[in-house]
Amino acid sequence: MSRRAPRQDVNDDHLEVEAPKKSAAGVPAVAVAMKFAVEQMGVRRTAQTLLKLNQADGFDCQGCAWPDPDPSHRHTAEFCENGAKAVTEEATLRRVDRGFFVEHSIEDLRDKTDYWLGQQGRITEPMVLRAGATHYQPIAWDQAFELMGGLLNGLASPDEAVFYTSGKVSNEAAFAYQLFARAYGTNNLPDCSNMCHESTSVALAEAIGIGKGSVSLEDVHDAKLIVVAGQNPGTNHPRMLSALEIAKQRGAKIISVNPLREAGLVRFKNPQKVRGLAGPGTALADLHLPVRINGDLALFQAIGALLLEWDALDHDFIAEHTHGFEEWAAAARELDWDAVRRATGLERREIVAAARLFQESDATVVCWAMGITQHRNAVATVKEIVNVVLLQGNIGKPGAGLCPVRGHSNVQGDRTMGIWERAPEHFLDALQKEFGFDPPREHGLDTVKAIEALRDGKAKIFIGMGGNFVSAAPDTEVTEQAMRNADLTVHVSTKLNRSHVVTGREALILPAMGRSERDLTGGRLQRVTVEDSMSAVHASHGPLKPASPYLKSEVDIICSLAIATLGDRHGLPWEDFRSDYTEIRHRIARVVPGCAAYDEKVSRPGGFVLPHPPRDSRTFDTEVGKAMFTVSPTDVLHVPEGRLLLQTMRSHDQFNTTIYGLDDRYRGIKNGRRVVFVHPEDITALGLADGSIVDIVSEWSDGSERNAPGFRVVPYDQPRGCAAAYYPETNPLVPLDSTAIGSNCPTSKSVIIRLVVPPHGGKGVTESSDAGAARDSGSKRTVQPEHLS
Repeated sequence: MSRRAPRQDVNDDHLEVEAPKKSAAGVPAVAVAMKFAVEQMGVRRTAQTLLKLNQADGFDCQGCAWPDPDPSHRHTAEFCENGAKAVTEEATLRRVDRGFFVEHSIEDLRDKTDYWLGQQGRITEPMVLRAGATHYQPIAWDQAFELMGGLLNGLASPDEAVFYTSGKVSNEAAFAYQLFARAYGTNNLPDCSNMCHESTSVALAEAIGIGKGSVSLEDVHDAKLIVVAGQNPGTNHPRMLSALEIAKQRGAKIISVNPLREAGLVRFKNPQKVRGLAGPGTALADLHLPVRINGDLALFQAIGALLLEWDALDHDFIAEHTHGFEEWAAAARELDWDAVRRATGLERREIVAAARLFQESDATVVCWAMGITQHRNAVATVKEIVNVVLLQGNIGKPGAGLCPVRGHSNVQGDRTMGIWERAPEHFLDALQKEFGFDPPREHGLDTVKAIEALRDGKAKIFIGMGGNFVSAAPDTEVTEQAMRNADLTVHVSTKLNRSHVVTGREALILPAMGRSERDLTGGRLQRVTVEDSMSAVHASHGPLKPASPYLKSEVDIICSLAIATLGDRHGLPWEDFRSDYTEIRHRIARVVPGCAAYDEKVSRPGGFVLPHPPRDSRTFDTEVGKAMFTVSPTDVLHVPEGRLLLQTMRSHDQFNTTIYGLDDRYRGIKNGRRVVFVHPEDITALGLADGSIVDIVSEWSDGSERNAPGFRVVPYDQPRGCAAAYYPETNPLVPLDSTAIGSNCPTSKSVIIRLVVPPHGGKGVTESSDAGAARDSGSKRTVQPEHLS
């Protein structure tokens, strides 16, 4: 079986490659962010917006979930380049109104690139695509809710509906959304976490009793050693670099574990400091381990084995607070170092150097992101990280702990609020006690299972609360067909994206207010709350006039849908929730653990921090009441001769599936995205050349193949046998059923591929519309790639 991606996103004739940048941030980042903002918002609106971003009296960034400093220590410009771009895309003056949809048929929009769609601006009113229609048309809000409520009530079972949530949804909206879904009768509440940090949530819950990280921002500042594994903060969490700079200035050592040598961890120029702008910047990583893709499990096993051999252990902590140490130690003593070498691609001396830094540190923080979580063995890898942290008692003490870095601003808060297809019994019991109905107890569908249900006709309605589901999900062709099988697809959105043009029999686009906008729902100034990666919860309220008078808040949309669907069923107070979000916060306080006096606490500058027993008191809510050492077999992913192991990743000019531009200046890419980074010696060995145009073909154990055509080969410093390329362009290469054991997270970082020169030799590979990279990037230029090192 072979599947081929249908779209091209760049015209190869316009793509340029140059030497990658040696450092992150500094003058270029400031200049790029300001230019981007002013072009779309103007000078006054840019100042009005960005000066309120991440401030205690302002609104929370729509981007990553990196925490804010204490309010007394925040900068006037408390944002990064990509945060400024995220706000700009929401606060842009560009508009997608009814005239736009008259001009563009659904077929026309399907031919546009993701980048083009995202650049059109804010959607101004509800739109409907009727069955058999060629164009979206305006629809009144009441009619939209009536359509949804009627179809939901007409399903044979509530489990035929899927209620998806992105990580940007506020806590108030998330709580109301899960309450509506469960009052309706289903736990089908997949979310974006299913595709990213689900492996973390599963592993940590089993190992330490809570699926969240155990550190504060102050712990990062005070750490003696920080390990950054499977993460590129310079692109994905740029404000983290400021925290690493503080730690470095206080004497911390930093280990970078990543196949690619990323600019952000080599040297950082802090744009918030004059010295950072003008000077050489701060050298961050003391040691870079260019681990082979999928080798992190073996790496942390080896580090643990060395610490055991050297007796660099906290014996008191192990004895008092952990379970399973002897079994783990017995396995560690038998570690196969040849398998470690093959899995990691590292020499023993490199691993010893890393382990020595662990040995010398009495306060270590280990950070990780998607490079760890999107593998077949991801849950085992996170548990191995926990093992290493437990060995030295690096949890529940200052400057130490586990630090999964979430990729979306409120994805952790959504889960806290009950957006979870497998909510624990105590949460459902609390809902029952508070609202007087028994919520469904059977587990619902996660993201992968929801796609399967839509594909197989077992689900009929998809409602997406934010996000870009089609472009975020794996196996693009299967996902798109699954969506087309639905009777109704609904997307609550601020801007146009791919999911709006891959529709069910009928489709709705419901435009929502953004975080940057002033919410006067119910005739009063409303605020919402969010939770960051470190369990800190705080308020957010935007300063801007909404982009259109026809926009509704997320909370309003959810409550209105609930009224249209449920009526007075269960006597739930939807009208009260809609008119005053304080009423939702009062219910959160009584239902969600750790949220007592919720409204009062979020009124404080900077909000409050949720309880975390391992961090707060070294108590662990596991089956045995202690932190768990786990034994996992060393895993070596075999890649056949002539093949490479591909990881998908973001460019510097994107956030999740939102593409801000076509450059990746830290990796030396201009005016294009269809590039595949390959080690120079692999390029030669495969009979290719720098600049060759290839199709990427993924190969799977079931004999299936998937094809993403028209990528330019770019040499890049990484382990032999590894490759990297951007998503969502490479999402078609990942099968729906290739997921992590235990978490069902797609394996987007472990894709065995071959590079094939197409019959035409790459000539004539162009994008399918006039809207993408080639024509947006200006005049035609000759491509003269340089070798990268």
